[in-house]
Amino acid sequence: MHRSVFEDVIKLDVHVLVEKPLGINVAECQIMIAAKDQHHKPGRVVWVGLEYRYMAPTSRLIDEVNSGTCGEVKMIAIREHRFPFLQKVDNWNRLSKNTGGTLVEKCCHFYDVMTLIAKSRPVSVYASGAQDVNHLDEIYGGLRSDILDNAYVVVDFANGVRGMLDLAMFAEGSKNEQEICVVGSTAKIEAMMPESVVRIGKRESGRDGVIEISVSQVSDVVSGFHGGASYLEHRAMQNAIRKGLEPVVTLEDGLLSVAVGQAAHLSIAEKRIVSIDEISR
Repeated sequence: MHRSVFEDVIKLDVHVLVEKPLGINVAECQIMIAAKDQHHKPGRVVWVGLEYRYMAPTSRLIDEVNSGTCGEVKMIAIREHRFPFLQKVDNWNRLSKNTGGTLVEKCCHFYDVMTLIAKSRPVSVYASGAQDVNHLDEIYGGLRSDILDNAYVVVDFANGVRGMLDLAMFAEGSKNEQEICVVGSTAKIEAMMPESVVRIGKRESGRDGVIEISVSQVSDVVSGFHGGASYLEHRAMQNAIRKGLEPVVTLEDGLLSVAVGQAAHLSIAEKRIVSIDEISR
């Protein structure tokens, strides 16, 4: 998807922002990382566009986790219940051969957020999913659309944390499009979007002690895409460029997020648990 352009651009003396997913499979990602290393330029920032970590409710949830609000993280659940894929140029996103599949192209954001919260490497994936409702009669170049529109993806991390993605792309009748829930040893933290609410419930306080916090981007952030997250991503990259810092979101982060999605598709196809090492060795 992005590899051919990246291989040309990385030869130039410019900073690079690569949209997600980094590649449509791990092999592409590895080629792109090798190209970056081959054409290394001191001070260059190469950044992957995984901006969901910058959405205000998600960012607040991550801050709460990092401050120890929920104790030791044990479980991470992310739900995206939304509308079907939008129309794109020639509807290129209707075929998995172009995108790597829904669980790569659409969902790599969520594995990135899971990994950030878990502070560990994903080691195995089990998934169940299908194309049940959307685009069933669409044909492009003689090929029938084959993109999944619903799935569950369970991710095990090296430190014992478990993650789960719940995706439905025929769920327009939802108050929130995205919900993130982190359960730790002492508390539970939830983030709701677009409701822009974070809930924190301590075990010792029970249901009546749950507090609800309204969260919004700071006043100088333009709304833009993803509730201002895309703008914040660009600003963070600009800061890294100006101050000579390392990128916050690396090509290696991009590869890991693709690896989980690729493993999920293989798990669905073969009805088994798939090791990340099997995908990214």
